[in-house]
Amino acid sequence: MALPVEVVPTTKVEVSPGHQLAVRRRGVGGVPLILIHGFPCTSRIWSHNLVPLADAGFDVVAPDLRGYGESDFAPDDFYDLNAFNTDLIGLLEQLGWDRAVVAGHDLGAMIAIDLANRHPDRVDRLVILDDSMPDLPDVFAAAGIPPSRPKPAVYDYQRRQGRHADSLIAELATPEQRRRYVAEFYGHRLWCPPDAFDEDDLAFLTEPYGDADRLRTSFADYEIVMGTRPRSAPEMLDRPVAQRALVLIGADQVTIGDHVEERCAIALPQAVGPFWMKGAGHFLPWERSDVVNRAISSFCGDLLQH
Repeated sequence: MALPVEVVPTTKVEVSPGHQLAVRRRGVGGVPLILIHGFPCTSRIWSHNLVPLADAGFDVVAPDLRGYGESDFAPDDFYDLNAFNTDLIGLLEQLGWDRAVVAGHDLGAMIAIDLANRHPDRVDRLVILDDSMPDLPDVFAAAGIPPSRPKPAVYDYQRRQGRHADSLIAELATPEQRRRYVAEFYGHRLWCPPDAFDEDDLAFLTEPYGDADRLRTSFADYEIVMGTRPRSAPEMLDRPVAQRALVLIGADQVTIGDHVEERCAIALPQAVGPFWMKGAGHFLPWERSDVVNRAISSFCGDLLQH
């Protein structure tokens, strides 16, 4: 896919004293919509979404999470869901928004789910662009849903990032090596079809990860999963989500869990979907931006009419 016609530049917003997030914004005055990226992305993954969604009537804001892209590193060294959402609530305050539609992808989807449960009055509805959902093992088991299968060997990166982050960074000694490592998630790691991203796409999307500190920060998520990094507060993923939700999933990826429809019906009881997109993988905001933009606009059609 060719690079977007318009790359929306970032501006800095102070979300707490002395701590700034870089944000990309279009459509000031429209329906509030926050787009939250995951790993191995930054706000650049939304480059095909910002302008079309603004044209549809949204006030669209895509932040770089703390430590990612062009945002400040964490002032307290926390990179857990609560820490990310503390920043996002600060961003809402600075924007003057009481509530927003929140769309999340990958880690961003888990942040969005945590935000919906932690601050339910601030989240109007959710858009989940993968199979992320609250983790309710006892409830799932009681409903007769079997546990997920063991993860395949291609998930070795989780162990390395979560338990051996410093040694991994030491191996990735140059910007080119670091960017190549990240680029592998856009195809080599089987997260999407092999022709979904061309070399210009990869150069654009991986550029921020040429910085060793930025890449090291992105490993914090799996350090938290593996228990090698502390959380600032417990995660709010232990209950179903009350808000309305739209769930879109690219079918061509190895990252999909088991029994997604059954889990979704319990964990996201107000969900529309999941809808499966054949021929697309993990990076729906980029791979199928046209469908994502239309789906979000349709899902929020009642808000756009006001």
